[in-house]
Amino acid sequence: MWIQQKSTPAPVDELQGRTVGLKFECNKCNTEVFTDLIGVPAAEHFANSADTEGQYETEEIKCPGCDMTHEITVKSNHEGVHFDVSEVKPESVAYQVKA
Repeated sequence: MWIQQKSTPAPVDELQGRTVGLKFECNKCNTEVFTDLIGVPAAEHFANSADTEGQYETEEIKCPGCDMTHEITVKSNHEGVHFDVSEVKPESVAYQVKA
């Protein structure tokens, strides 16, 4: 089941230590892009400030429709998990949790 990313971060306790697949619409050619599985980093529980960056993983994926390279960053902190895809509207990003 695909879960649409919202303006608030996804619950970190449901996602840390798991892998997710992302899908998004390429802003250049409007092709729907699906990623391989990406690991969600564990949040630093000792970091309790909003100023704390948290943990993150970064990967790149090429759009199969136009070969545009998108950078994907999965950020995990005490507030939750956020999926950032370069050059893509945040509301066009969805994720699917794998075991």
